[in-house]
Amino acid sequence: MQHIYHYSWIIPFVTLPVPILIGAGLLLFPATTKKLRRMWAFPSVLLLSIVMLFSTVLSIQQINSSSIYQYVWSWTINNDFSLEFGHLIDPLSSILLILITTVGVIVLIYSDNYMSHDQSYLRFFVYMSFFNTSMLGLVTSSNLIQIYVFWELVGMCSYLLIGFWFTRPLASNACQKAFVTNRVGDFGLLLGILGLYWITGSFEFRDLEQISNNLIYKNEVHFLFLTLCSFLLFSGAIAKSAQFPLHVWLPDAMEGPTPISALIHAATMVAAGIFLVARLLPLFVVIPYIMNLIALIGIITVLLGATLALAQKDIKRSLAYSTMSQLGYMMLALGMGSYRTALFHLITHAYSKALLFLGSGSIIHSMEAIVGYSPDKSQNMVFMGGLRKHVPITKTAFLLGTLSICGIPPLACFWSKDEILNDSWLYSPIFAIIACSTAGLTAFYMFRVYLLTFEGHLNLYFQNYSGEKNNSFYSISLWGKEGSKILKKKIPLLPLLTMTNNENTSFFLKKIYQIDGNVRNMTRPFITINHFFTKNIFPYPPEADNTMLFPMLVLVLFTLFIGAIGVPFNQEGTNLDILSKLLTPSLNLLHQNENNSFDWYEFITNAIFSVIITFLGIFIASSFYKPLYSSLQNLNLLNSFVKKGPKRGRWDKIIGVIYDWSYNRGYIDVFYAIFFIKGIRRLTELNHFFDRRIIDGIINGVGVTSFFIGEGIKYVGGGRISSYLLLYLSYVLILLLFFFFCSLL
Repeated sequence: MQHIYHYSWIIPFVTLPVPILIGAGLLLFPATTKKLRRMWAFPSVLLLSIVMLFSTVLSIQQINSSSIYQYVWSWTINNDFSLEFGHLIDPLSSILLILITTVGVIVLIYSDNYMSHDQSYLRFFVYMSFFNTSMLGLVTSSNLIQIYVFWELVGMCSYLLIGFWFTRPLASNACQKAFVTNRVGDFGLLLGILGLYWITGSFEFRDLEQISNNLIYKNEVHFLFLTLCSFLLFSGAIAKSAQFPLHVWLPDAMEGPTPISALIHAATMVAAGIFLVARLLPLFVVIPYIMNLIALIGIITVLLGATLALAQKDIKRSLAYSTMSQLGYMMLALGMGSYRTALFHLITHAYSKALLFLGSGSIIHSMEAIVGYSPDKSQNMVFMGGLRKHVPITKTAFLLGTLSICGIPPLACFWSKDEILNDSWLYSPIFAIIACSTAGLTAFYMFRVYLLTFEGHLNLYFQNYSGEKNNSFYSISLWGKEGSKILKKKIPLLPLLTMTNNENTSFFLKKIYQIDGNVRNMTRPFITINHFFTKNIFPYPPEADNTMLFPMLVLVLFTLFIGAIGVPFNQEGTNLDILSKLLTPSLNLLHQNENNSFDWYEFITNAIFSVIITFLGIFIASSFYKPLYSSLQNLNLLNSFVKKGPKRGRWDKIIGVIYDWSYNRGYIDVFYAIFFIKGIRRLTELNHFFDRRIIDGIINGVGVTSFFIGEGIKYVGGGRISSYLLLYLSYVLILLLFFFFCSLL
């Protein structure tokens, strides 16, 4: 099966025909293409599924042969300069290929239903397919310059997808914020690539490692300059993987559609920074300062992400800060040199967090079926509660994802996170204490999300906002769910706007709904409205359709069983797991041999300690939030807690400070707004004043002075010899007096 490697170059291009054909169809046959828009979900899923199967075969071949395949061809040759392009298939790229394709296929199936009512359905699948192409090209790149090309394409797709609903000011601001923040890291990455090429004369990964090691060994390179170039390379990963201090874009990126949050900002694109550090780790390991910096940035991000998630009210922002914290764990593991452990956590976290984001999308669907489109309400956990009775499948899936992220055995993230905690004790006790404490915080804020969303009473929203004002408002059925059941408790009836069928064709959903041509003129171009009222009522949040539940159930299976690839099994007296066997070539390259002396007794002992911390966090979350939902009489207490913190007590000041810190994002955005945005504007204004008043003032002053001097001389020159002699003698007299007084001094 060695010949299969010869066809691996086609991997990034398999999904490219979809955006090309959609674009050609919209250009040549716009009416037909739009009418049959739902058909394009099928080729998108099919082509990415082909790549998934091909990647699986490559990974099996990697496990059996422990080989690395690389093929390059010259693109530009000029004297001593040669720019090459190619593809590299090794354990790292194999893992990322499977991760990208499996999560991508699941999210595309989910998106067919989620985006079915959006007028820009075709544009969404164009962006998604092009993103998959860019991401596949990035992980199979054989050199730094090629990675940079696909790195920028991935960033461009992220920008377009975050601002997908660009008519909304929040979405347009969020995509600009993501663009600017990532440009900081990408500029550093470009400088690092150029600096490293100046040192080594090559962009190839293996050449970089070998040449750098030789130069360091022979003392032929300035070590400080090499460290600076390595730091610049790392700055690109800091921005892309939302590490401190360039993390501020990730929570705002949740303004994009929820499938984007699941695929790009939880499982794949944010993992690109982790991938880059892992790819360059053979270079970084010989520079202790960089390894220590990677670990330091990782542990800061771990703690910062967890603390900022404690008081968020938006369910997607809470999950975004959780993603940031978990990416910090991966960066910490890489900084400690735990290559295998970092990739293990990358895999387990991707599936678990994708499950949580898809679950949040299902919850938002359910809430919008009741309250209509309003992110302040449909995504705000304060207005949720009691959903466990009405969306049981979503609730179960979300609970399993929550338990996995918290590190509860035997779910996926338990195995990987526990290994990171164990390695941190060997690296630094201070880092270990912070990492273990953050594990407890993770359990606290994740169960806070679960309790606020699924526990308590469903009619919390109506009791507070409709009942008191005694008015009803219109809610829009976005998701095609039908129902007329009414809760036993009296709540205001909400007349809904329903949708009629049209002639569109769907491969994943039997129900078809008409798209209103005026959708783009709304605040968010997402809602379909038919201008008539019906008596159909959604008295409770409906469960999502099967095409949304099926991808979630598949991710549940991954969450339950994917951790098995990293569990050591005894083979001929050696504890070896599937992941270590796959990573053998990379581990040999790093001169590591992990898991050969795996001690189950030590692992279980440490696991018991970490699980106790996790359950402590769950217990504290239950103590804080479960009583708030015991009855509707506690509604005022809940609102007081959300707005001002809990009632006055002994720990009121401490909790108030923590709450303000978390809810205001650690005041980091405020600092950036004052120091960078306002500071740069003030500097620009000062520069404008200096240019206009000083530089232009000098030039204009010379011209004005010359004009007045010329005018004065015009009147002096009268043509009389006697006047000229008198003026000449006056000048001579003045000069003589000047020299006389100077001689006296």
